[in-house]
Amino acid sequence: MQTVAVIDYGMGNLHSVAKALEHVGAGKVLITSDAAVIREADRVVFPGVGAIRDCMAEIRRLGFDSLVREVSQDRPFLGICVGMQALLDHSEENDGVDCIGLFPGNVRFFGKGLHEDGEHLKVPHMGWNEVSQAIDHPLWHDIPDRARFYFVHSYYITAANAAQVAGSGHYGVDFAAALADGSRFAVQFHPEKSHTHGLQLLQNFAGWDGRR
Repeated sequence: MQTVAVIDYGMGNLHSVAKALEHVGAGKVLITSDAAVIREADRVVFPGVGAIRDCMAEIRRLGFDSLVREVSQDRPFLGICVGMQALLDHSEENDGVDCIGLFPGNVRFFGKGLHEDGEHLKVPHMGWNEVSQAIDHPLWHDIPDRARFYFVHSYYITAANAAQVAGSGHYGVDFAAALADGSRFAVQFHPEKSHTHGLQLLQNFAGWDGRR
């Protein structure tokens, strides 16, 4: 049976992610902060919620920045929410925080005066929103284009490499909702809270060989 390591650095909705992975039959799901267990896993999930400064402080304290660079190279790797944002170069949050830098680009604040068609948009962006698929990718298998997923975020990603944008969303501004590069895939939304389509994405991840 394959193993899926859910990285525990104290900042994530770990049990919801783990339960969703178990529900789709992903294999033996391990919530762990043990680097040796993570290195031995067949697949790795990198979730996260909360402020990026606290997240990055713990990631660096535990040496998970270098560990994430290592394990995401040679096996299927999925970043979720702040776990996705941490993979970028830099975030504007908390007066600016350098991140892991696996995907070129930045994380920006939606702003307090976000409007569209004369309507004030609340921040954080919270709730269901469409994701437009930018590429044909195995993780989109059996998920229709413009399917709706559940989001909770005040900061959004601007990707420096358009070829890595696997899906996009819109909330006052266009933003990268999914990024892909080799065996790495990352999403801004919460698949574990996105019902049918989110579970389908996790099931696709469980069977993905890490290639396009």
